[in-house]
Amino acid sequence: MIDEEATLAESENVDRDTGSAARSLTGQRTTEREERGSRRSGPSRRPYRQRGGGRRRRRCYFCVEKMKAIDYKDISLLRQYLNDRGLIRSRRRTSTCAKHQRMLARAIKRARHLALLPYTSEHVRLYG
Repeated sequence: MIDEEATLAESENVDRDTGSAARSLTGQRTTEREERGSRRSGPSRRPYRQRGGGRRRRRCYFCVEKMKAIDYKDISLLRQYLNDRGLIRSRRRTSTCAKHQRMLARAIKRARHLALLPYTSEHVRLYG
């Protein structure tokens, strides 16, 4: 009877004590990692692949042009940093440094206050 249970457990790939899969087809004990199929260490491991294609990070436009101040009256420049809804674009999108992003936000807010730039886009005002 015991031999019957042992052969049954090995054939079903189930451990008698725990009831979980603990033996592989060859009869050797396997670890939980191998059962899950997680990464293995050692020479068979794939090399780490970088994401992003190795692109160079864009520089801050204002630092490259060596601008000391951002003029709130330069509407064409400020419009480049607004999205279609009239919101100020983030640093990630515009690739400006923190110092110039603060100056840019201040200039945009001043231009909005003087009605040089809209607070929202036209379609938001009409149908929003």
